[in-house]
Amino acid sequence: MDEVFRALADPSRRRLLDSLNARNGQTLRELCAGLDMARQSVSKHLAVLEAADLLTTVWRGREKLHYLDAAPINAIAERWIKRYDRHRAGALADLKEALEGKPMGSDAFVYTTYINTTPERLWEALTEPAFTRRYWGVELESDWTPGAAVTWKWKGITMADPEQVVLEAEPGRRLALTWHAITPEFAAATGMDDDLRERLTHESRTKVTFDIQPAGAVVKLTVVHDGFDPDSPLRDMVGEGWPELLSSLKTLLETGETLPESR
Repeated sequence: MDEVFRALADPSRRRLLDSLNARNGQTLRELCAGLDMARQSVSKHLAVLEAADLLTTVWRGREKLHYLDAAPINAIAERWIKRYDRHRAGALADLKEALEGKPMGSDAFVYTTYINTTPERLWEALTEPAFTRRYWGVELESDWTPGAAVTWKWKGITMADPEQVVLEAEPGRRLALTWHAITPEFAAATGMDDDLRERLTHESRTKVTFDIQPAGAVVKLTVVHDGFDPDSPLRDMVGEGWPELLSSLKTLLETGETLPESR
């Protein structure tokens, strides 16, 4: 946590976080725009923020995109909020809300975790139905080549759709796919009301990208789920589901067991 406090102490770094909160997923060039700082200085500030896990980076082709990660702010609030007086606690809560609040320019969900495994084993965990069934409860069936269909099987329900496809597939490095269709059977099984199902059915198709990077003796996994319509209820739904799912994935790979169901 010391690194987080040191990173947040600098006003220039707070401005960079504000910029990412306004529009997530920016390049270095975009972050430099409007800041009275040399490109090298901005790069140094971004390195400090990344070392504190306040942001994560993902390569898209030749572009390096920067995403805000509010998890360290959560940790600060959870550890210290009971020890401060109301005024100071309110200040921390305001900071947490500012960093976690819905960005004006991007509703992308971004989550980074470090797993004691190998890129090859993590790829297997993301693509093998026997693996995904254990921590996700879902079987994903595909030949995992760009353009290939992805069939989702969950609790006896099969979800197949022409737009459920693999977008990118680099074994051990990157996997991108479109999100599953909201079928009547899926809606009924989850207790979804008709109004919500109708709204989700007509929303734009979203996509999920799994970025896999070796990080010393462990593997860094960054998940970006984006493409949401403004005020999308799906964004709130996946925002609650992904952290638990990825924690269960990490636990399975590191211990051989999954987390117990929370609900």
